[in-house]
Amino acid sequence: MHNSLPDFEMPHEEQVHLAAETFRLLADPTRIKVLWALLQGESSVACLADLAGAAPTAVSQHLAKLRLAGLVKGRREGTFVYYSAADEHVRGLLRQALFHADHVDRGQPDANSYSH
Repeated sequence: MHNSLPDFEMPHEEQVHLAAETFRLLADPTRIKVLWALLQGESSVACLADLAGAAPTAVSQHLAKLRLAGLVKGRREGTFVYYSAADEHVRGLLRQALFHADHVDRGQPDANSYSH
C-alpha cells in the first residue's frame, strides 16, 4: 500500500530509538514541569524544586538525566549550577505534548481538523 506513495519514507533506526528515548524521559510529570519552567528562563535546582513541588535531590537527579539526553544544559557559577532548556526543539516538543493533552482532556478536535 505505501509503496504507491511517492514521498513515503520511514525514519532511520537511530532516529526512532533516540526519539523513543526522548519520549521515555519525558514520561514523568516532574520532568515536564522542570522543562516547562526552564523554557521560561534559566533556573537553579532549588527554584525548580519549588516550582515542581519536588525535593531538590529528586530534581537534581531528573536534571542529570535530562542533561545526558541533551534536553537541558547547565552553566556553573561558583558553586551553583544554573539550568536552561537546550534549544527551541524542546519548547516545540513540550508545547505540542501539552496542546495535545489539553485537547484530549477537553474532548476537542485536533488543530488539523479545524476548518478555516
